[in-house]
Amino acid sequence: MEASKKNGPEELNLQPLDKLISKYASIKGAIIPLLQEAQKIYGYLPAEALQRIADKTNTDVSQIYGVATFYTQFRLEPVGKHLIRVCHGTACHVSGAERITEVCEEELSIKDGETSDDLQFTLGSVACLGCCSLAPVMMIDEQTHGRLTDRETRKIIRKFRK
Repeated sequence: MEASKKNGPEELNLQPLDKLISKYASIKGAIIPLLQEAQKIYGYLPAEALQRIADKTNTDVSQIYGVATFYTQFRLEPVGKHLIRVCHGTACHVSGAERITEVCEEELSIKDGETSDDLQFTLGSVACLGCCSLAPVMMIDEQTHGRLTDRETRKIIRKFRK
């Protein structure tokens, strides 16, 4: 099987997953922790991994996909090295969050919810980052950036590109 085109043509290494499945084999209802740890291994949940989990746990693959798509913590596509989250909560919304997202999209040549072709950045809107007094706010990885302007947003993204 081929991995996602973004990951190249190499076959996905399922050995770490097989060890993980063995760890949870005797635990009933362990699909969520199994998926969480699988995502730690690959950075997302590749289709090949979900199929292997289904096969090895004697679970219908549609059930595995059901869990993986129900919970927002799970990703079915690769994410970038840097995760950019733009707050769109009330305070950020009225302070210009939409424009901050647009600037990020322009700088990165991707849309909200997408990952750059070089797998360096994933852009996403979130409901609240809990930094209302700093609105508008974005987080890049674990760094919070507040009181953003177009110019400051561009400057921050360019710094991360270096």
